[in-house]
Amino acid sequence: MTDPAHRLDPGAPVIAIDVGGTDTKAAAVRADGTIASVLRVRTPPAGPDAGQAVVRLAADLVQRFRDEDPAFEPAALGLLVPGEVDERSGIARYSANLGWRDVHLRALAELETGLPVALAHDVGGAGEAEYRLGTGAAYRDVVFLAVGTGIAAALFLDGRPYRGGGLAGEIGHAPVAEGPECFCGGRGCLEAVSSAGAIARRFGTRTGRTVPGAREVLELAQAGDRDAAIVWEEALDGLALALHTVVALLDPGAIVIGGGLSEAGPALFDPLRARLERRLTIHRPPALLRAALGEDAGVLGAALRARAVVG
Repeated sequence: MTDPAHRLDPGAPVIAIDVGGTDTKAAAVRADGTIASVLRVRTPPAGPDAGQAVVRLAADLVQRFRDEDPAFEPAALGLLVPGEVDERSGIARYSANLGWRDVHLRALAELETGLPVALAHDVGGAGEAEYRLGTGAAYRDVVFLAVGTGIAAALFLDGRPYRGGGLAGEIGHAPVAEGPECFCGGRGCLEAVSSAGAIARRFGTRTGRTVPGAREVLELAQAGDRDAAIVWEEALDGLALALHTVVALLDPGAIVIGGGLSEAGPALFDPLRARLERRLTIHRPPALLRAALGEDAGVLGAALRARAVVG
């Protein structure tokens, strides 16, 4: 674990796997809640067979943990994956990043590993960790917003996660502008305007200059680059509009923002908070908080889900 302070309460020993678009992070969690071991490996390449490849990778990681410590016997596996996930049926419906459709990941992983498997959406799992263990722990109604390559949310209402029919929280595909086109086929989606990936792309489209990511756009804006400032301000406006809708609909006590864009710190949170508060009229402003668990949130969330399987 990158931060030894991040741990769970005592409970069943489990294995937690967080599958990302580029890397997969896995952790073995002891019964006392501490992390016995962490592994980071490349995620299998995208394609129609990526689901089966992820299952084989999960089985390999489970075996590697067992080989490292023969006394460690996990009770369950928590598996977080991106895209559309039907957690009730255990089916990974769709992943734009990894290219699969309708893969019975839970059943396949249980067959390959011999363990009970909790399959969950990556943002939902990370959000649960932030809600139970991070900055959201002091609040009963929380929206966790992950702003990175894409944008998605996890909802926790009246002390419980809310998933609707499986797509609750896909706020990245709510419209906040007239354009640009989004990968989902819509126009002006929040993800196409305000995600870290979109900020870099939109700056490149506007100027013809390629930058590695949103951080560089922000640095240019702070240095007085007008094009960078416009792209950054439009991203903030899109986020404020989306959060205004969230507040009007759910009235959460807190909105916790994680993902790569949250690393901007006050440069993101201060103007975003001001924009949101200017928009609100009859609604109370929520606490707008930076996520505390960083890249550990995914494996911690996967571990929480795995423990829930075995009680």
